[in-house]
Amino acid sequence: MKTLAAQVITPEDLLKHWQGHRALTRRVIELFPEKDFFEFSIGGMRTFSKMADELLAIAVPGLKGIVTKEVKAFSEEASEKLIFKAQYLEKWDEATAEINKYWEKLSIEDFNENFNLFGQYEFPVIQNILYFIDNEVHHRGQGYVYLRALGIEPPFFWERQ
Repeated sequence: MKTLAAQVITPEDLLKHWQGHRALTRRVIELFPEKDFFEFSIGGMRTFSKMADELLAIAVPGLKGIVTKEVKAFSEEASEKLIFKAQYLEKWDEATAEINKYWEKLSIEDFNENFNLFGQYEFPVIQNILYFIDNEVHHRGQGYVYLRALGIEPPFFWERQ
């Protein structure tokens, strides 16, 4: 018999929270001038397009692995090279739909099960999902710094719809 930990947030509310962060990150991508999205960086950090590559390489592949219980190595190599910001926005939207699809396959019990994310991190599923969100917030913060350095006002961080 499996014992469930006390629930603080429902799976539906956690998905809404995650997708709210994703909607905000999408708006950050939209605000970047095309050239700067691919070329601008500060202090040796990656461009925001490279950070977006990482975010795309984590969210759906990570959640899919959790749902299918397949452990695959992390790879930022996309099946196709994205060269326009519009392609990133399209992939972002596709990933959003895929996250919703895979999320429906999670049971409440799954959140407490251990999963070896990308063959590197053995943690309960809930912690892996929180990692997806934390990593995105971290990189979006870097994007905010870039936008401000470019003289562009980023969206309010609390507006996640």
